[in-house]
Amino acid sequence: MKKIYLLLLFTFCSCTLFAQKVTISGFVREKGSQEILPYVSVRVPALNIGTSANAYGFFSLTIPAKEQLDLEVSQVGYQVKTIRVSAQKSQQITVELSVKNVVLEEVKVNSSQQEKLSEQTQMSLISLPVTQVKAVPAFLGEKDVLKTLQLFPGIQKGREGSTGLYVRGGGPDQNLLILDDATVYNANHLFGFFSVFNGDALKSIEMTKGGFPARYGGRLSSVIDMQMKEGNKEKLTGEFGVGLLSSRLTLEGPLKKEKASFLIAARRTYADALLRPISGGDFPNMYFYDLNMKVNYDLGLRDKIYLSGYLGRDSFSSKDQNYNLAVKNENGFNWGNTTTTLRWNHLFNEKLFSNTSLIFTNFDFKVFNTEESNKGLFSYQYESGIRDFSLKTDFDYLPNYQHNIKAGFLVTAHRFSPKALVLKDSRVDTSSVQSTIINALESAVYVEDLWRINEKFSINVGLRLSHFSVNQKNYLNLEPRLSAAYKLPNDAAIKASFARMNQYIHLLSNSGLGLPTDLWVSATDRVPPQTSQQVALGYVKDFSEKNFSLSIEGYYKKMDNIIGYKQGASFLLLDVGPDPQKINAVDWQENVTSGQGKAYGLELMLQRKTGRLTGWIAYTLSKVTHQFAELNDGKEFLPRYDRRHDISIVGIYQLKPMVTFSATWVYGTGNHLSVPIAEGNFNGLDHTGITSQISLYDSQNSFQAAAYHRLDLAMKFSKKKKHGERAWEIGVYNAYNRVNPFYYQINQVYDASTRQMRDSKLYRKGLFPIVPSITYSFKF
Repeated sequence: MKKIYLLLLFTFCSCTLFAQKVTISGFVREKGSQEILPYVSVRVPALNIGTSANAYGFFSLTIPAKEQLDLEVSQVGYQVKTIRVSAQKSQQITVELSVKNVVLEEVKVNSSQQEKLSEQTQMSLISLPVTQVKAVPAFLGEKDVLKTLQLFPGIQKGREGSTGLYVRGGGPDQNLLILDDATVYNANHLFGFFSVFNGDALKSIEMTKGGFPARYGGRLSSVIDMQMKEGNKEKLTGEFGVGLLSSRLTLEGPLKKEKASFLIAARRTYADALLRPISGGDFPNMYFYDLNMKVNYDLGLRDKIYLSGYLGRDSFSSKDQNYNLAVKNENGFNWGNTTTTLRWNHLFNEKLFSNTSLIFTNFDFKVFNTEESNKGLFSYQYESGIRDFSLKTDFDYLPNYQHNIKAGFLVTAHRFSPKALVLKDSRVDTSSVQSTIINALESAVYVEDLWRINEKFSINVGLRLSHFSVNQKNYLNLEPRLSAAYKLPNDAAIKASFARMNQYIHLLSNSGLGLPTDLWVSATDRVPPQTSQQVALGYVKDFSEKNFSLSIEGYYKKMDNIIGYKQGASFLLLDVGPDPQKINAVDWQENVTSGQGKAYGLELMLQRKTGRLTGWIAYTLSKVTHQFAELNDGKEFLPRYDRRHDISIVGIYQLKPMVTFSATWVYGTGNHLSVPIAEGNFNGLDHTGITSQISLYDSQNSFQAAAYHRLDLAMKFSKKKKHGERAWEIGVYNAYNRVNPFYYQINQVYDASTRQMRDSKLYRKGLFPIVPSITYSFKF
């Protein structure tokens, strides 16, 4: 009997010892700056298990207890680091990664050192290194995050030179742009030709266009999550640059060594200062500036606080003076964004991490006109905007290597100002103000679990509950999310996803340019929120020996309650005249109509992220249709941004250690437009005897513009100097001078022999011919 007891006791002790687990957790930083590195891969090759650091560099792995284990930590752009740890007890560590130096010789890349698509559960995800943004050729040398994202599959470009993103059939308002947890509503400078995001201030860029995790919501088509740098904790560093359009300066350094640091990044255009003197003062006053700031403080191993902000402004104004009539006139636009985020990271224990943010964001624009004459002063000022106050908390719980559980909530108080008019007229002793204010409350709670069921099969299953309250109307919606991945032999995987999304904020635009005058409005009791359901299926393959990755994805998305202007309608209430009574009577809800949309397509991408030659080839085959009861006789039509074929080829080649050549070629089938099929002049049609011009249109967007294609080139020369690194970059935009369609114009042709106007002809008008650029930068 004693032998049986001893055998049971031995078996119990053996099982207990075998089942003993330890947790290795910590943070990943950049060596030399102590900058937190997000989304880093952390693996235990001997056990074939691993995890990824979160957005704040925190990771946690619960593994069987052993005497020693090797941790392999890697991220694209950094040297892979292997750390031997004692795995007999739980511990917290800090891992420092060194920036990878440029190596020209061919090196055989170990497959375990690559970021493998086949090992990721998430699909439809683009991780864009900031170094890649800076390497791609750019218009006038202005490196731009959004224009670089346009080069990836499933992301259609807007009009020539614009930063607009049309993701998988969605409009530009269906993209959620996040900068340090704060929403940026209008991301455009200079009428959409540049974005507000300064690459010198950014640390990470991630774009999700399908299979959305439950932690994201509020938009239908994509989420672009950007994190700003924290600042160098070791020493003072910086960079300044001068281009044809703007200058920039970035400074970062320690406030308290290894404890606190700061970042300041500023940028301003000087086109106004250069062109106005040349034009004799006739050129409009046009400029933009932006400022990114951030400070952070480590309160210890468990607590960190961050304060970050963005301030940007654009101005466009012109003056006219008629000396004969003694009239002075000034008119223009002003618009800008402001964001502030106060964040607190707290580590409860080695398995539970939290981030809490207080967020403020504001976007406003103003249209103004002032006329001064001997009869008095007349002026109007039209304003619109949106202001948010938000509280957001997210938890990361990692009980073991099989589960990564995230949960949290978000509450946002919106304040919409669709219209605010200030009118002054000294001629009739008038001074009045008309305004409309709408307050709304948006909230959401979510939970998701990244579950690695076994070595081959993993899923991310989540549920989001969103709520929106406006004008005593409440919307409550469940949003299920599911992503799954099944690993195949030879570094391949099949992936699938489903996501239901709701969007409670609309953007009214009939320009297609992403102008600041586009109007942000709230869902109301009369205008319901937009909804979408998207399914996607994909295949990925990693060619480790050649350092390539291939991804193929097909998707189908159905959108309901999307809104658009009724035929001939406009949000510009000033069109009805500067009469306060008339303006007050116009409601934007009267000018819009709701409909539905469908989008489906196939995306292919072949990419190489490391090596002497890097870049990608992206191809998209897609179709988008819209249907509105009050447009196009209720029949389906193709929206402006439907493009059947879209191709981008990007190459970045390291000629020498300090010389880089890059090229981009893009092609897209033409946009769909509404162009008159006939025009004519009619006398006395309205019984006044006045000649009127009539335009006859076919069905909605029945005309297809010419195909768009363009080649951009750039060469960068760097040189190490005593106190830093100097760089010159020479670039060419639209190298073979293609006249890409910006708009079409109908002109009548004059016949000199008959001295009469002949049939009208349609002319294609371009915007940018071949444009050279040169920029200088110095990093210290």
